[in-house]
Amino acid sequence: MRARDCKIVATMGPASDPPERLAMLIQAGVDCFRLNFSHGGREDHARRMQAIREAEAKADAAVGVFADLQGPKIRVGMFKDGEIKLKYGEIVTLEASNEPGEAGLIRLPHPELVNSLEAGDILKLDDGKLQITVTEVGRTQLKARVDFGGVLKNQKGVNVPTRRIPISALTEKDREDLAYALDLGVDYIALSFVQHPEDVREARALIGDRAGIISKIEKPSALTQIEEIVELSDAVMVARGDLGVELPPEQVPIAQRKIIRAARAAGRPVIVATHMLESMVEAATPTRAEASDVATAVYQGADAVMLSAESAVGRHPQSAVAIMDRIIRAVEEDEEYWASLPRDMTPPQATTADAIALSARHIADTLGAASIVAYTSTGSTALRVARERPRCGVVGLTPIRETARRLALVWGVRTVVVDDATDVEDMVAKADVAVRKLGIAETGDRVAVIAGIPFGRPGKTNTIRVFRVE
Repeated sequence: MRARDCKIVATMGPASDPPERLAMLIQAGVDCFRLNFSHGGREDHARRMQAIREAEAKADAAVGVFADLQGPKIRVGMFKDGEIKLKYGEIVTLEASNEPGEAGLIRLPHPELVNSLEAGDILKLDDGKLQITVTEVGRTQLKARVDFGGVLKNQKGVNVPTRRIPISALTEKDREDLAYALDLGVDYIALSFVQHPEDVREARALIGDRAGIISKIEKPSALTQIEEIVELSDAVMVARGDLGVELPPEQVPIAQRKIIRAARAAGRPVIVATHMLESMVEAATPTRAEASDVATAVYQGADAVMLSAESAVGRHPQSAVAIMDRIIRAVEEDEEYWASLPRDMTPPQATTADAIALSARHIADTLGAASIVAYTSTGSTALRVARERPRCGVVGLTPIRETARRLALVWGVRTVVVDDATDVEDMVAKADVAVRKLGIAETGDRVAVIAGIPFGRPGKTNTIRVFRVE
C-alpha cells in the first residue's frame, strides 16, 4: 500500500491510555500524539509519554509528541448566586475586581483586559453563547449592552475578538508546564493564545533548540501578522476552537485557508485541528460534512489533521483514526489533488540546498522514481524536499532519533534512524536497505538520494544521486 502523505495527530486521554489501545492507534495510522496540558496532572503526562515511547519502540517507528500548553484563560468572576441572567438589550456594568458579581454587574478578575477595552468592543462569553458590546468607558467601570442573552454562570470564558489583549501567551502555569514537558523530552511545544510575533520570541527564549514551536492560531489579532508568526515558528496549527468563537462562522474557513497558505509559502508544517470528526466521540461513523471537512484540509495542502476528543475520550478512537486515514488516502488518489498542490508551493531560494531539493522532485517525476531519500541531521533537508510535494514521497534517513520524531509532522516524510553514511557507496547502500524496509521500492525501481558531502556536517546539502534498487 502506498504511504499516506498527510499525517494524523491524536490527542491522548483516558480512551487512548491502555497500552493495547495505544499500539492499535499507531498501527491504524497515528503519526504524532498530543499531550493536552489543559487537562490531567503531570503524573498523567509522564505516564502517557512513557507509554508512547514504549509503543513506538515496539512498532519500530518514529512517533512525534507535542505538549499543548493551556495558555491564559480569561474568565468572568464568581457570582453571589452562582449565576446571573442577561436579557437582550439590557445594559450591564463591567468592573475589574475579584469580588462576586450580581444581577447587572459582571466582575472580571483581569484588570489588564478591562483597562484595554473601548466603546464598540465585543465580548463573547461562555464559548460565544452570550455576547455583550461595550457602550461606555468610565474611570473604574464599563457599560455594555447585551446582544445575545442567557444564563451566565461562574467563571465562564471570555473572548474579545476585537481587541489585542495586553497579556503574555505564557502564564506561570505554562512556564512550569513548559519546563516539565521539555524534561519529558517532547518534540514540540504547542503555544496557545499567540497574538503577535513577540509571543513566539518569548517562547523561543525559554525553549531554545530543545523542542520545536507550534504556534496555535486561534486569535484574530494573529491573522494580521500571520506571515511573521509563521516565519518564527517551526510549525503552526489552525486551532479552530477559539478561532471559531472569535470569528463569525463564515470567516473560519477563510482564515483556515489563509493560515495554510502562509505556512506553505514559508515551508512550515501546518496542522488543522478541532471538531474534525466530532460526532465520533459517540458515533461509530462520522457525518458526511465531517468527512468533507477533513478532505478539504487535505486538498488545501495541510501537513497534518488532528483528532481531539475523538481519541482522548471518545468511544471509538481506533475507528476515528482508521476513517481519517481512509479519507486522506481517498483525496491523495484524486488527480485533482495533485494538480492543485503546486499552487501554494514554497518558492525556492537561491541556495544550493533549495536547488537540489527542486531538482530531486523534477528527477523523481521524470523518471517515475519510487522515492526520494534525504540524508538529514537536523531535518531541514527532508523538510525542504517535502515542501516540493513530490508525488513519490520522501524517506528521511537520520542518525538522530529526535530529528526523526520531529519529522513525523511533516507531509510525505517517512523516517528511518541509521548511522551516517561514510561514503557515496555506503550512502546508496543504506538508502537501498531503507526503501526495502519501508516496502516502497522493489528490485529495478529508481530512487533519488540527496545528501551533503562531506557526510556528518549539517546544512551542506550539495549532492544528488540516482540508483536502481538491486
